[in-house]
Amino acid sequence: MATTKPADITAQPSSSRHPGIDHVLPSASLKSLAHPLRVRIYDELSAYGPLTASGLGERLGESSGSTSYHLRQLEGAGLVREDTTRGKGRERWWERTPGSIAIPDARSLPPGSADRLAVKLVEDEWFRKREQNFREFLSEGEHVFDDAWLDVATSDTINLRLTPEQLSGLVADIDAAIAKYVAAYKRTPSTGSRPVQLHVNAFPLVRGEVTEDPLKNDTSPKEER
Repeated sequence: MATTKPADITAQPSSSRHPGIDHVLPSASLKSLAHPLRVRIYDELSAYGPLTASGLGERLGESSGSTSYHLRQLEGAGLVREDTTRGKGRERWWERTPGSIAIPDARSLPPGSADRLAVKLVEDEWFRKREQNFREFLSEGEHVFDDAWLDVATSDTINLRLTPEQLSGLVADIDAAIAKYVAAYKRTPSTGSRPVQLHVNAFPLVRGEVTEDPLKNDTSPKEER
């Protein structure tokens, strides 16, 4: 029986926001990911590293049969792969396929289309999980971590007034700083390290007003020459 070769996500073009870094999911892979449990499985492997189907089931409150099925769907989409360096006998360990991914820009997709609905579902699940992880830290962190971790964990809100070009430059600088740590520690974590998650949100406030040119409405008298 012939087996279908998993999709090669790394062959996909990158997004305009992170050129050369991420890979935009093709339609088939996007639709395969667009299931609440599959997004949760993908996030779990992304955050905590390789796990078995039974291990995922315990962490997510699902049966190993259910997680096994969804892992195979994600494998076909090129999003996860078997970690052959682990496991004994019939035990299979799964890991997220290396590489950063992005979902298509919803604005480029027809309203009501299957792809646009898939983008919405994946986005909603990602943001729900982000909020859940942060709230867990706020409510339980003091009982889990020592002061060395609690003293360096941070959540900052910075308010600026920027043009699109200035915001783009700021995001590029943040990306460059993060890339240095990804290159150093993503695949070779240090002894004593723990999974760490960064949330970087950079966006214009919907109810904000545009800064006007101060000279545009300047009605002060001008000195004649």
